[in-house]
Amino acid sequence: MAGKKGAKPLEFRNTALSDALQTQDMAAVAFALRHGPTVVPLMKPGQRDNPLDVGEVWTFRDPNTGQVALLLFSDAANKPATLPPAVALMPPASLRAFLEAHGEEITTVFFDLAGPHPMQASPADVLAALDVRVED
Repeated sequence: MAGKKGAKPLEFRNTALSDALQTQDMAAVAFALRHGPTVVPLMKPGQRDNPLDVGEVWTFRDPNTGQVALLLFSDAANKPATLPPAVALMPPASLRAFLEAHGEEITTVFFDLAGPHPMQASPADVLAALDVRVED
């Protein structure tokens, strides 16, 4: 309940992902993606009463090349103000489903594009990171 005393506010961050990006450790990034949510900007927020409705994820299309990038963030505070204001926490299964559905259109995935520790990967690499299950 929103007004309940002592209720912890929802945090739009993945500390493990933030730490992994800081060290640029690909194995740690993969682990963080598999075990925590990722912050995504939204074109249209989901329905408040439906926790399964994340909303419509915003992607960037380069006007010169037409290439599409998915922007993911370790913390909502790292999202540039020039992007749509709404964000959602995308759990690993939802991120996998989104990339499986749109992976052919998406050419690159950026993590914390504006910093403090940006990283870039292909959609296939992110899917592979999400699918690794070797004794996490």
